[in-house]
Amino acid sequence: MLDDIMKPYREHPLTDRAKKVMTSGNTRSTLFIPPAPPYAVSGSGCILTDNLNHQVIDLNNNYTAMIHGHSYEPINKVVVDQLSKGTAFGLPTESDVALAEVMAARTGIQYWRFSNSGTEALMTAIRGARAFTGRDVIVRFAGSYHGSHEVFVDPTAAGIPKTTSQVVVALPQGNKAEFDRVMAEMGTQVAAVVLDLMPNRAGLVPADQSFVQHLRESTLKYGSLLVIDEVITFRVGVGGMHKEYGISPDLISVGKVMGGGFPVGGVGGSQEIMSVFDPIRSGTVSLGGTFSANPVTMRAGKVAMDNFGLNEVERLNGLGENLRAQLRESGVKVSGFGSLARLHEDVDLNNLWWEMYSRGVLAGTTTLMSLSTPMSQGHIDEIVKVIKQSLEAVK
Repeated sequence: MLDDIMKPYREHPLTDRAKKVMTSGNTRSTLFIPPAPPYAVSGSGCILTDNLNHQVIDLNNNYTAMIHGHSYEPINKVVVDQLSKGTAFGLPTESDVALAEVMAARTGIQYWRFSNSGTEALMTAIRGARAFTGRDVIVRFAGSYHGSHEVFVDPTAAGIPKTTSQVVVALPQGNKAEFDRVMAEMGTQVAAVVLDLMPNRAGLVPADQSFVQHLRESTLKYGSLLVIDEVITFRVGVGGMHKEYGISPDLISVGKVMGGGFPVGGVGGSQEIMSVFDPIRSGTVSLGGTFSANPVTMRAGKVAMDNFGLNEVERLNGLGENLRAQLRESGVKVSGFGSLARLHEDVDLNNLWWEMYSRGVLAGTTTLMSLSTPMSQGHIDEIVKVIKQSLEAVK
């Protein structure tokens, strides 16, 4: 049965073309689903159409980025307008000022610097933390994904220099004793502690409140910066998930929903810390980026954020809570918070992905699920039905 579902995609001419120019026909590891993935052709609202004209509810949303779904008219309008004026310049534009103002107002974090991805945002944060503190060591938590930079990848992974482990310490999240041991030994060498409050690859389980508070107190004690990675979690609150914990990070990294469907990354912090990027001062960090803060992304991002205020956040979070509640009532193991969820069933995830897809729901390859504003309760009910049917089929 599953082979019948996969075969048309595996034998599609586009799959053959891709394999001739890309290893396994793939350029984004997170999108590869064996034996060969479908190809997106178009999207409207929360519905995606693939290369076999199969339509699905998009519960992936480009790994949580498409907060307003596809072809959102207000974003389309400003993008088309900007295209007629130019897409990128060797000068700043008013658009990056405007998005920075929006982000400052939403978060209460004063200064911002933009890039083109969440990975770049975390790279910027790490460089800034090291420059500000004059220290080298980064403490992170095993299982959390902060992008593809070597600082955040398992030091035993292919292509990672062995010397990386000399300046990066990966600890089990939630283990206060181990964290305290490391900080007692080398706290004065630690530039930053990097934390994702609900890391997807570690299971999409919200961090313990007391542990987060402990990190905040400890970093202040040792003079290290607390960097909160909100690339995925920013969508769960107007000002991000850290607001739910009542803490003030030294630096925050954002991406995905902030770009309105275009490549984006951003780092926010106080004037004091962000001054390490000030080009007027001597000895500061110089970071450019040919397409950083391009006006297409900046204008799309501002519209995306302007149309995702408290009412929209609360409505979408409510749908997310309903999704998780329905699944739990059906005996399905699920984690998450706000408009994010992930399944925890002991089944073959590749087979589950195909079963869900064939029934009309696109999730992440790890079963990460994210909602978008075009979704209604009817979509949630259909998603729950498909998940239950798919789990029954693979168990």
